[in-house]
Amino acid sequence: MAATKRDFSFLHDNSQDNRTADTDMRWYVVHTYSTYENKVKQYLEKKIENSNLGETVEKIIIPMVEEKDVGESKVELKKSFPGYILVKMKYTKETWYVIRNAPGVTGFVGPDPMNPTPLTPEEAMVLKLDLDKNNSSLFVNLFKENDRISVISGPLAGNEGVVIADLPDKKCIKALVSMFGRNITAELEYIQVKKED
Repeated sequence: MAATKRDFSFLHDNSQDNRTADTDMRWYVVHTYSTYENKVKQYLEKKIENSNLGETVEKIIIPMVEEKDVGESKVELKKSFPGYILVKMKYTKETWYVIRNAPGVTGFVGPDPMNPTPLTPEEAMVLKLDLDKNNSSLFVNLFKENDRISVISGPLAGNEGVVIADLPDKKCIKALVSMFGRNITAELEYIQVKKED
């Protein structure tokens, strides 16, 4: 039986959709049937390779988190968002078609399933803290010296401070935080602080 090659030329007809293709790689959230995340990821990786879409789809991730039960030393990886995968891609009609029609995919997350909404840079940054722990280059120049910050979680929550140094290798900042009328030096993880405008 001969392999058939699908014709995607109809995807380039702009009469049905006035959205232009993204030129940058952006993160999109794709909804899948529960427990199908791994199957969808494997299918899409093969489909993208076979369809020569490697230039438009950079990465497919199943968000995972390490969990450790109290009193046990065994650490387990569990899905952070069951029923969802993240895809870093350039939006084109062809990438939309391939991903949306993959077995086990119910659609892109967003108000209009035909025009998926990418994650904002802030949303992507927070997710990358969990997804790319070994890639500190993603976090270079998030904060600059003298940036004003508010601490939003942890023991210093509710206090304000000033950035002394950005430490992307540790995924944190060193800051002078005002507490009880005194300034203390503290290292705070990126997800514990918010930059003030």
